[in-house]
Amino acid sequence: MNHLARWARAEWGLLYVTVREPLLKRHWRAAPMTLAAVCLTAVLQFVQNQPWGFGVVQAAGAVRAEDPLWLALLRTPLSLYVPALDLPVWGALAQILLVFGIAELCLGWWRTLVIAYAATLAGTLYARLGIRLGPHSPLGLPASDAQVVDTGPSAAVVCLAVYLCWHYGAHVTAAAVTVAMIAEVLVKENLAGKEHLAALAGVVVLCAAAQWRRRHRRSTVRAGSGSGLPPSQSWTARRGRDQRRSWR
Repeated sequence: MNHLARWARAEWGLLYVTVREPLLKRHWRAAPMTLAAVCLTAVLQFVQNQPWGFGVVQAAGAVRAEDPLWLALLRTPLSLYVPALDLPVWGALAQILLVFGIAELCLGWWRTLVIAYAATLAGTLYARLGIRLGPHSPLGLPASDAQVVDTGPSAAVVCLAVYLCWHYGAHVTAAAVTVAMIAEVLVKENLAGKEHLAALAGVVVLCAAAQWRRRHRRSTVRAGSGSGLPPSQSWTARRGRDQRRSWR
């Protein structure tokens, strides 16, 4: 049990203390964007299940590969919050509340939305490429998928979870989520599963860019710092040390 507890602290400890501080101070007010996203998703689910509202939601937030690119790009931001009709809405609401909420607390609302939008856009653009490649290509899709509505909030949720786990050192969890998405495609090959993988590929690019920027920043500080402070006294190191101490 002690070994499991130590592993949990090493895997999720930094993420836990990062989330705990704003929640203790501001409670539900710490994640206003997430609460707005949950409410918007619930409203869209209600509207699209009404006889008068299905067409409205489809026209405003349903993205298909057969649509003109300009129209798909225009609809993509709202498509983040349009839940799939064949899945229970409570699952989408719970995912948004948990993953978007943690991301907003850790990264801020604007970075959360940028990553979520980038993931969704990567999946949308892949669908168009996959249909052009055709079903005989390993990365291709059948022509019938052009009429299928792109994945809603699920791709953004998956990619935010992976980015958060990578950023806060929960590498085992990030790998587990990635393997689960690959297994989904192997077991049930469909448009949503392949879009999830395309979105994950986009997040890998974001992680690599963030890692490069971090290393570049560190090398710049080491080369130009005149304070004489060792790297252990940097702001990043002090923040991580303080968070680990509070976790203990």
